[in-house]
Amino acid sequence: MYEIARRTLTLRTEPPREVIAAIGMPYVEPEGDWSCPYRIDGLAGWDHERKATGTDSLQAVELAMGMVRAALAGSHEAKEGLLAGEEDEGGGRPCTVYTRWDRYHNVAYISMKHEILAGEAARQVVAGEVVLEFGGGGELLGVELTDAETLMPAEMRL
Repeated sequence: MYEIARRTLTLRTEPPREVIAAIGMPYVEPEGDWSCPYRIDGLAGWDHERKATGTDSLQAVELAMGMVRAALAGSHEAKEGLLAGEEDEGGGRPCTVYTRWDRYHNVAYISMKHEILAGEAARQVVAGEVVLEFGGGGELLGVELTDAETLMPAEMRL
């Protein structure tokens, strides 16, 4: 796999170990779809190359990045607080969020991934005009704003 991107994380074990996530160069499949290889070394069950396939090279890269992000965040090591990255040193790391705004009903949904499947939200917390949805592992899936015109920043209302 010819790598185009790589991130090194640390497992807080004794002794500490590295976890390396890598994205490869996208390539066209014989059927015309595009695939993008990816690999995560150092996490249980992930020590081999995989691929994400999309309709074009950009979608394949986006899907591979999403798979790596989901695998790292959903790993046993991350859930146990053993997985550390550079962002743990001095603050957070930017992440992609997806926004849907229904102007007619004045409702917006901000999600941490492109699509949340029916039944995936295991718990909801309602706080006034805001509904937080959490997955089975306690991870935040998305935020619903029932008064989007007031609560959502103008730059997100596209």
